[in-house]
Order: sequence, then C-alpha cells, then structure tokens
Amino acid sequence: MDRQRALPRLLPIGDARDRHEDRALPRGSARMVKPTRVSNSIRPLRFAAGEMTQAELAERVGVTRQTIIAIEQGKYSPSLEVAFQIAHALGVRLDEVFSYPTTTSNGDSA
Repeated sequence: MDRQRALPRLLPIGDARDRHEDRALPRGSARMVKPTRVSNSIRPLRFAAGEMTQAELAERVGVTRQTIIAIEQGKYSPSLEVAFQIAHALGVRLDEVFSYPTTTSNGDSA
C-alpha cells in the first residue's frame, strides 16, 4: 500500500536562526549556574540499602542515572516530589537524605 505522507515545511536557514535567537543563552551563562546548597547523603544511604547502584535508584525513582549522579554531586536540586521518591526508595525519611544549611541573623551558617 503506497501512502504519501506530508513532509514538514522546511524553512530557510536564515529564518530558523532568527526564530531561535531569543532562546540563546547569554555568553558565559554556564558559569553563572551555581551548585545547589542542598546537601545529601544519597551515596552512603545507597550502600546501606544493599549497595544499590545509581541505575537501580534511578529506576525506582523514575529518573535517569545522570539525574541521580547530578543530585549526588550537588549539581542539581531535585523537585520536592523526586526528593520524596528518593527517600522512599532508600527507606528513610526525607530529612535523612537531604539537608539545607541554616543561617543565623548575621549570615553565618549554623
């Protein structure tokens, strides 16, 4: 059975480039991203939970292994839902996995 399907309309390169300029990140923006201040105990808790691998934890939580790696390394803060799922997968309370530094009135960490 011969079926013809419509091909997407192609735009000249100049038009496509113009359309996406507003989405471009400013130069040096990668350096502007700050690591999260949220600390975590995922790695030791994974090992305490029968040496669970990052891939196994990712599968239980429903995220990629790369996401677990980024969270463990403090490069990414998970959403509240993902944080709870990580704690549940590890069999511990949320505050046993994640902590955030508290500051005193003079700005020092407590």
